[in-house]
Amino acid sequence: MKADWLAWRNTPWGKANPGQWRYALRNSIAMCLALTIAYCLELDEPYWAMTSAAVVSFPTVGSVISKSLGRIAGSLLGACASLIIAGHTLNDPWFFTFAMAAWLALCTWAASQFMNNAAYAFQLAGYTAAIIAFPLVNTVETTELWDIAQARVCEVIVGILCGGFMMMVLPGNSDGSTLLNALKTMQTRLLEHASLLWQQETTDTIRTAHEGLIGQILTLNVLRIQAFWSHYRFRRHNTLLNYLLHQQLRLTSLISGLRRLLLNWPDVPPTLWSHLQALLQELAHPQATRYSVAKILAQLYPTRADDFRHHAFWQRLRDFCWVYLDSARWLHEVEDGTPQRAISPPAAPAFTRHADNREALWSALRTFCIITLIGAWCISTQWEAGSGALTLAAISSVLYSASPSPYNSLTLLLRTLVLLSLFSFAVKFGLMVQITDLWQFLLFLLPLLTTMQLMKLQQPKLAGLWGQLIVFMGSFIAVTNPPVYDFADFLNDNLAKIAGVALCWAAFAVLRPGSDQRKGRRHIRSLRRGFIDQLSQHPYHSENAFESLVYHHISQLSNSKEESARRWLLRWGVVLLNCSHVVWQLREWEARSDPLTLVRDNCIATLREVMSERGVQQRPLAAALNELERVYTTLARHHQPDARRLAQLIWRLWCSLSQLEQAPPPGNPGDSATRLT
Repeated sequence: MKADWLAWRNTPWGKANPGQWRYALRNSIAMCLALTIAYCLELDEPYWAMTSAAVVSFPTVGSVISKSLGRIAGSLLGACASLIIAGHTLNDPWFFTFAMAAWLALCTWAASQFMNNAAYAFQLAGYTAAIIAFPLVNTVETTELWDIAQARVCEVIVGILCGGFMMMVLPGNSDGSTLLNALKTMQTRLLEHASLLWQQETTDTIRTAHEGLIGQILTLNVLRIQAFWSHYRFRRHNTLLNYLLHQQLRLTSLISGLRRLLLNWPDVPPTLWSHLQALLQELAHPQATRYSVAKILAQLYPTRADDFRHHAFWQRLRDFCWVYLDSARWLHEVEDGTPQRAISPPAAPAFTRHADNREALWSALRTFCIITLIGAWCISTQWEAGSGALTLAAISSVLYSASPSPYNSLTLLLRTLVLLSLFSFAVKFGLMVQITDLWQFLLFLLPLLTTMQLMKLQQPKLAGLWGQLIVFMGSFIAVTNPPVYDFADFLNDNLAKIAGVALCWAAFAVLRPGSDQRKGRRHIRSLRRGFIDQLSQHPYHSENAFESLVYHHISQLSNSKEESARRWLLRWGVVLLNCSHVVWQLREWEARSDPLTLVRDNCIATLREVMSERGVQQRPLAAALNELERVYTTLARHHQPDARRLAQLIWRLWCSLSQLEQAPPPGNPGDSATRLT
């Protein structure tokens, strides 16, 4: 048997490509540099600088900058909170426990109200206060509080600066190039998605593809934020990039709306399918123009003036083509634009999101209970290492409250802590006790960190484990100035950290996060409220804002394993969004004849009794569908062109609204046998 695994090409170092080597060396050197500087500054726990450098180890410049800003803001806020809370309550252990639990609960709630850097800053504000204040429970001198607070903040800033410095020395991937490549790839995927959806059969592949496409477009918004911090060019073009993402969401809505028209079109011309494929092929061509696309659209133009269904489909298809070409043009502008060239795209609102306040309050209550119970246990037992349990419990409860699968994350963290306890024992009492200078330890640490970074990149399934091993390794090895080798304290501290995470896991099992079914029902109720608002005379959300809000709701369960919850949320979102688009077009439609305007207003008014927050009112829905069908049938035979154009819009509204007939009655959130496709 050949030992191929010993060959150089099969080792982590032999398999690594130049990009992986650059990433591993950059982050490893940054961690070692942070540890060295913090040690030279005689900070009492310099390993926190190494941990801070590990936390901001991202592959791109923009992600490092944005995460660093959030970390600095959160650390400063948490340090101020620890100074205020501990400074006034440290002499009363119970008051101190309740005050810290309340602060951590507040940070947990606040983090759920925001996204990206703001959410991360509030998470840091919570557990930074825990890192600073909880180790003081065994002290009686409040004057030490200021020294510890400034030391922790200095260590955090040193780690961030070292990470930023190494990013300049060994720069990572370009955020701008990544974003532009992703936008161009998404343009191509939209055409592939249109080819998939513009069919008359319904399969699960269509639903999965539609859901995945929405999630990928919303993920591009994160790349846009990172690109904003990476280069001034993308800061200048931030408005255009935001507009492009809105356009891609609009294309997704147009594809879905056209599919709805095809499924409700009883006499589709047989030549339509070949012309659609030719049109998509022309749009995929880099040199496609409005003229070349218009020649194909001319072949699809209806020959009969009274065929309102064909006219409605053709008008919507033309809108799709113009929006796609417009997006391709703006994408070319941002790709080839220079800093001296002014680009002024149409205005687009910021992406809208919705905070699940019920789940946020429940997570805040869970955090408060975890910290209070562990604090009460530490007070009653007088456990000297209780601060370690409180600190790890605070970190776990704040970080994993927003995790889609907290049990898996906590289980992985427990596994990490056990492995680190065994590893740190061997390193601390087998190696560190025999060395006298820091540089000797760095000769061991740098190759170790480099290997672990390479393993994280080369083993995607274990990337989470390797990442946590790298981040938490510093706090377990605990390089201090001066060094301390007390086996009893070491064992006690490690047991406390494991116990803190284990108790947090138990708290999550008792105060369980809301199930995906309940979350899906809350998201659906929010969608209904938003749709009711869209029917009012002065909606709170614009058309683009409501569109991004709907897609935000849909993306919230993208990682859920509850198939029915994801399916129902997607169905409600797509149906209500299609209806809202028609309502906005009806508002913008103007006719010269007053009777047609009254007809338009009556059609919108018939929708207001159809929907409530509890669900669809089936009787008003049936009456509204009958009225819409009567109206568009009558208008289709009208002699005025405006009347026939209004018939097209009302038929589109009927097509979208008819899907609600299959919705469950109020009080029943969904039935897997009912299909809102």
